[in-house]
Amino acid sequence: MGKRVTIQDLAKELDTTPSTISRALHDHPGISKTMTKKVKELAKKRNYRVNSVASSLRAGKSKTIGVIVPMINRDFFANVISGIEDVAFQNGFNVIICQSDNKVEKEIQHINTLISSGVAGVLVSLGFDTTDYAPFNKISQLGIPLIFFDRAPEHEKSIKIVNNDKAGAYKAVKHLIEMGYQRIAHLCGPSNLPLYKERKEGYLDALRDAGLPVEERLIITHNLTREAGYNITKKLMKYKNPPDAIFSASDYSALGALLYLKEERIKVPEEVGIVGFSNEGFTKLTGPELSTVDQHGKEIGKYSAKVFFEEMASDVFIPRTIILDPKLIVRRSSLRNQKLSD
Repeated sequence: MGKRVTIQDLAKELDTTPSTISRALHDHPGISKTMTKKVKELAKKRNYRVNSVASSLRAGKSKTIGVIVPMINRDFFANVISGIEDVAFQNGFNVIICQSDNKVEKEIQHINTLISSGVAGVLVSLGFDTTDYAPFNKISQLGIPLIFFDRAPEHEKSIKIVNNDKAGAYKAVKHLIEMGYQRIAHLCGPSNLPLYKERKEGYLDALRDAGLPVEERLIITHNLTREAGYNITKKLMKYKNPPDAIFSASDYSALGALLYLKEERIKVPEEVGIVGFSNEGFTKLTGPELSTVDQHGKEIGKYSAKVFFEEMASDVFIPRTIILDPKLIVRRSSLRNQKLSD
């Protein structure tokens, strides 16, 4: 037997998109009669057989959106899911939540499960170790809308809903500098994910704009857990000339840093200032409360769902990126010799 003809094969031959082919095969009113005729003739000529899952989707039988997140037990992702569900339910859709645990194999398994379940769309935030985006091509090839949020791939041919992570990091580090801190360490995430590269770039730009030197040994990449934050801060504070502030790409590693400093009776913010990233719920409960960058999780979720419904109604796939501006939330962990204003 020869290779089975796919929607992407037909799309390539007619110089159009898989989603246009799929809609034409199912007599979508938005596709011209001429294009519909061309598609059906070519499909017959190439012995193309309609995929049953794609068929049910285009027939409008599926009313479910699949969502893949690295971790469910994070306020940020919980807020994203809440935003997605708000918009989905308003449109009569349900949501299936999948957790990858930052593991590539689980991510791939969830992709296959969601496709088999006949979801109408897939919304994804990538895991720490994801570098190969080929598994996600299965989704697009079926004409199923695919939208990345927060942890999105670098390539341009996708739809992404993200924060301006570089600007958020810049605000955080600039604030620390304005508070009088001079040697600011950065706890950063893996460079394969663009958002962590951008947070590092924001950190570096803020130092350079202030005329402060960049010390590579003060920049440490890790998995952004509380335990890693604790251990890295322990290492940093043993330097002959330790940092007087820490900007963490995650609230969890910022919490680890805070716990170590408190254990060693190093005063925060008098001796060391700390700013995290994400505005997790616990940041308001620590002593002192942690300064952080709010990523607008619920808004990202709402935008992701809205874009999904736009894609469902569209006949043309248009790669695009929606960028939200994160907000710096100043609390006591970074306010050296100043009172927090109400």
